[in-house]
Amino acid sequence: MLIPVILSGGAGTRLWPVSRKAHPKPFMKLADGQTLAASTFRRALGAIDHDQILTVTARDYYFLTRDIYREVAPDTEPQFLLEPEGRNTAAAIAAAALWVRDRFGPDARMLVLPADHLVRDQQAFVEAVEKADALAVEGWLVCLGVRPTHAETGFGYIRAGQSLGELGQQIEAFVEKPDQVTAQRYFESRQYLWNAGMFCFRADAIAGALAEQAPDILAAVEATWEETQRGQNPVELDPPSFASVRAESIDFAVMERAPRRAVVPVACGWSDIGSWQAISDLYETDGAGNQVQGHAVLVDSRDTFVQSEQRLVAAVGVDDLVIVDTGDAVLVARRGRAQEVKSVVEELTRRHHDLAIYHRTVHRPWGRFTILEDAEDCKVKRLVVRPGGILSLQRHQHRSEHWTVVSGLARVRVGERQFDLSANQTVQIPAGTLHRLENPGQDNVQIIEVQTGSYFGEDDIERLEDIYGRV
Repeated sequence: MLIPVILSGGAGTRLWPVSRKAHPKPFMKLADGQTLAASTFRRALGAIDHDQILTVTARDYYFLTRDIYREVAPDTEPQFLLEPEGRNTAAAIAAAALWVRDRFGPDARMLVLPADHLVRDQQAFVEAVEKADALAVEGWLVCLGVRPTHAETGFGYIRAGQSLGELGQQIEAFVEKPDQVTAQRYFESRQYLWNAGMFCFRADAIAGALAEQAPDILAAVEATWEETQRGQNPVELDPPSFASVRAESIDFAVMERAPRRAVVPVACGWSDIGSWQAISDLYETDGAGNQVQGHAVLVDSRDTFVQSEQRLVAAVGVDDLVIVDTGDAVLVARRGRAQEVKSVVEELTRRHHDLAIYHRTVHRPWGRFTILEDAEDCKVKRLVVRPGGILSLQRHQHRSEHWTVVSGLARVRVGERQFDLSANQTVQIPAGTLHRLENPGQDNVQIIEVQTGSYFGEDDIERLEDIYGRV
C-alpha cells in the first residue's frame, strides 16, 4: 500500500510579506486562487486509489490545514502527525515511518511530498510515482528528480547513474547548489536532475537506512513514539522526548550516503515556488515584461512584478522590480535579489516585530480576527467566530477588553456569569477576569473587540481551558 506523507512545516521566509510564521507558504493562494496546501493534497489523492493520507505539521497549522483539506475532499478523513517543534525532514520522515509501519505494516510504502511545491502536469507526476513505487517495493530509496528546464543555481542536483530499466536510474551523487557556470554545465550534460524533495520508500527501508546512517535520530524518534498517545487523530508527538531529536534533513542524514538509492526522472511542470521571481513566472506578461496580480498602474516601467491584495500600487519609470503590498507591509526588491528577502525577516525577528509572524488577519481554530488598529494605547480587532467555534477560557494581566456584537448571537462568560449577546449589545471584561466567547448558532458571529491597557501582545493570554488543546 502506498501512503502519501505530506510535510508541511516550512516558514517560506523568502516570500515575505505574504508568507509569515503564523500563516506560511503552504497557505498562500496562487494565481488560480488555490493554496499550495490544497494543491498538494489534491495531487496526493490523484496518485493513489484510496484516501489514506498523512500530513506531518505543527499544531499551530493543524486546524487551518484540516479545513483546507475538507474543502478539497469533504468525504475523506486525512490523518495528522503533529510535531511540537520543527526538527527538519529526517525526524518528520522517521516519525511518519513509525506511523505507517504501525498501521499498514513495515512493507507499506511512503510517498513523501512537500506541502509548498507546485506541479502543473498531474499525469506525468502520477506516472513517475508509479515507477518510484515499483522501485520502492524492491527496497530502493527513491527520489523523484525533476528534469531541468534551465541552468538554476537555487536548487540542489542529483547526478543520475546506471540504468534500472524503464523505471529509473541509480543515484551517483547528490550535489549542492552550483554557481552559474556549473549549473549551465549540469543543464547541458542532461545527466543531472533537480532535487525536488519528493521521495518514495518502504517504511522498513527508510527506518533501516536511518538506523545505519543516523542512528541517534531514529533512536530519539522511537523513544518519542513510545511516549506518545497514538490512538487518536491527530497524533501529537510527546514534546519532552521530541525536544532531544537532532535536527537534520533527510538528504544529509540518509540519502547522500545510503547504498540503495534510485531516481525517477520526471518533467511535470514542477516549481518549489521559492521566491518572488518564481511567483511572478506564474502570471501573464505584458509587452513590457510586467506582471500584475491585483491592483496596479505601471507607467513607463519594465520587467516589474506587482502584487497588491487591497490597495492600488502605482509605479512610474521603474525597471526590474518586485513590489508586494499586503496592506500592512510593502516589499520592494530588485528581481535579481528576490532570494534575499529572508534577510528582512531575520531583521524583523531580531527587532521582535510582529510582522515577521502575523498578518493583519490571523486564523484561529474557532475562526479569525483582523487587526483594525494597533496603537500604543489601544488595539481594535474584528473577530469572526464560525458556528460551533469556542474561544478558550482565558484571562489577561495587562489589558481590559470591550466586546460589541456586530452580527449573530454570542454566548459569553465573564467571571462566573454566562449570558447571550445579540447585535449592538456590549460587554466589558476587566483585566484579570476569566472570560470566554462561543457561537452556538448556525451563522458566523462578528465581534468588535477594543483592548485598552499597557500591553497587547498575543502572549498576554493565559488559557485555562481550550477545546483545541492549546492550554
